[in-house]
Amino acid sequence: MSILKPLFRQLLDEVHSKWIFIIPGIFLLALFILPLFALLIRSINKEFFNYALSEQAFKALRLSLLTSTITTGGAVVFGTPLAYMLARWKFRFKSWIELLIDLPIVLPPSVAGLALLIAFGRRGVFGSALDTFGISLPFTTAAVVLAQAFVAAPLYVRSARIGFTGIDKQLEEAAQVEGANHWQLFQEVMLPLAGRALLGGAILTWTRALGEFGATILFAGNLEGVTQTMPMAIYLGFERELGVALALSIMLIGISALLLGLTRKLEREDERGS
Repeated sequence: MSILKPLFRQLLDEVHSKWIFIIPGIFLLALFILPLFALLIRSINKEFFNYALSEQAFKALRLSLLTSTITTGGAVVFGTPLAYMLARWKFRFKSWIELLIDLPIVLPPSVAGLALLIAFGRRGVFGSALDTFGISLPFTTAAVVLAQAFVAAPLYVRSARIGFTGIDKQLEEAAQVEGANHWQLFQEVMLPLAGRALLGGAILTWTRALGEFGATILFAGNLEGVTQTMPMAIYLGFERELGVALALSIMLIGISALLLGLTRKLEREDERGS
């Protein structure tokens, strides 16, 4: 008995020490899980597919997929060279540029939308100049893409920058010794090695653009078939047709979960590789 007592006490102490971590974790997990579970329970009924396949839902889904894909493509084309320069080059004010790029990530969406409207609105700082060329951005599909790019593209640049920064400098030096120029170094060494980081950043950007709401509604409005993306249709459906809002919410959660699952898979493969 004298031997079992210390063992039993040690076992109790270990259990108690674990519950210090388990209980707070359960509360936070419940905060994440219960609202999504309630939404799922409320949405799945015999009318679900009627709402999900309605004309309004289809238009919103099509527009969301189109604009978020364009946004992601633009982020990759313009963001990859920028991320590479920030990661591998040394120049003045680099830290300030990084700050400006990361700023839209933490800005409230309403501030982002207002900034876009003040900059590119019809009476905005640059709106009159655009108007002379016959370009009007607010309340158009192009405005949706611009709003999505403003809030989502920094995620790609950040991920790509981290990917390029993580590449061993010795590989870069070896390629330069072999006579590779900047383009050959970027194309044949940097891109393949940072490929997973770039893909992960593109997925995050696409997911963020797909769910963008605040900046879009201020700058692009909520016009069905023109600027009404899935988050907009959910907002409108909450006031007019709750079934459509619930169906679109489930679809958006499913798409986002699928994309985030793919991102996690890429991260696990990176961890195994390292």
